[in-house]
Amino acid sequence: MKKINIAVLGCGRIGLMHAKNVTLHEMTSLACVYDINEELANKVASELGVKSVTDDNEIFSDADIDAILVASPTDTHIKFIEKSVAANKPVLCEKPIDLDINKVNECSERLKDNSVPIQLGFNRRFDPGHLAAKNSLVNGEIGDLHQCIITSRDPGLPSWDYLKVSGGQFRDMTIHDFDLARFMLGEEPVRLFAISNALVNPKIKTELNDSDTLMVIMETASGKQCNIINSRSATYGYDQRVELFGSKGMVISDNRKAHEVKKFSSNYVEQQDPYLNFFIERYQEAYMNEITAFVEAIVNKTPTTVDFEDGRKALVLAETAYKSIGSGKMEIID
Repeated sequence: MKKINIAVLGCGRIGLMHAKNVTLHEMTSLACVYDINEELANKVASELGVKSVTDDNEIFSDADIDAILVASPTDTHIKFIEKSVAANKPVLCEKPIDLDINKVNECSERLKDNSVPIQLGFNRRFDPGHLAAKNSLVNGEIGDLHQCIITSRDPGLPSWDYLKVSGGQFRDMTIHDFDLARFMLGEEPVRLFAISNALVNPKIKTELNDSDTLMVIMETASGKQCNIINSRSATYGYDQRVELFGSKGMVISDNRKAHEVKKFSSNYVEQQDPYLNFFIERYQEAYMNEITAFVEAIVNKTPTTVDFEDGRKALVLAETAYKSIGSGKMEIID
């Protein structure tokens, strides 16, 4: 099979990771990297042995480029999705589509007749453990799903500059869990209640009107329940768990460690190393599987696993969470 030639837009931390993965993946090749910061683009291009581009129009007009991977700042996502579609190039775009749900809805309307593949970067659907848990549910091993509990705690706060432009914890962090919840539940939540606070750094609340610690409760029309637990700072590492509880049993997708060595002595039993401390390490397999799914959709001309509407619906849940925070009540999801 001919490799899919992909251009990566954005050369920050996420863009660099994606560019490396595209280079390493057996089904893809890296055409070029783009960033408005010429020095950064040149640095990444030099590291990976490809050309750098600072004018995105050059990419969309290049017939040798088969597809686009967008890892640029969030406020450019809609522009690059629409330019990809206009150029008939399949696009894999990092989350979220935008921080403004109105802009996302307007973009959705413009793309309603689109047939060019669009995939959203909700990589956690592709994690082997999370996917195995979902398959256990689908295969009937735990019976009818009653409850889904998603725990997601980062190992430490991001930078203050990042927090200022992140769009808020629900849109930036919890949006992954909103998508994962929809995936696990298998039906849409219809109502939602959220609480949040800044318990790690109170200034996040007083100066940014944001949070670092939150919980969400959701319910579907059939009565399935979901609880999302988030914190920006877990001292023991990157805490990522999914628990599915059903009428016949339970399945848990657990945390990952660098190894499974356990130590015993007169002072302790089963002492283990902390969990993997960085999301790129924790979800490395998921990021590669995400690329596989994207390429397979292109080659087989099938719908993408996680499409534009999935991205829009995750943002709707984030907006409903903010509405609940404001009202202090359970809110109906529009």
